[in-house]
Amino acid sequence: MKVGIKIMPRDVILDTQGRAVESSMKSNGFELLSCRVGKYVEVTVASENKAEAQSQVEKMLKEGGLYNPLIEKFEIQIN
Repeated sequence: MKVGIKIMPRDVILDTQGRAVESSMKSNGFELLSCRVGKYVEVTVASENKAEAQSQVEKMLKEGGLYNPLIEKFEIQIN
């Protein structure tokens, strides 16, 4: 089963990459209110059960170092 993981900086964290992209877009004439930059990871797990796949991915996130819980938050998207 394919699982998408959206990892974004926590709202209270200064997102320097997002600010750089926002500044660049504004200099090129685009009107933005804000911009945040994160990452997207797609994994395929050996499970057809959504609850089991969710559990496996949560374990990967917490124990596998896919994100830093101090400065990032995640959202799991199971297709």
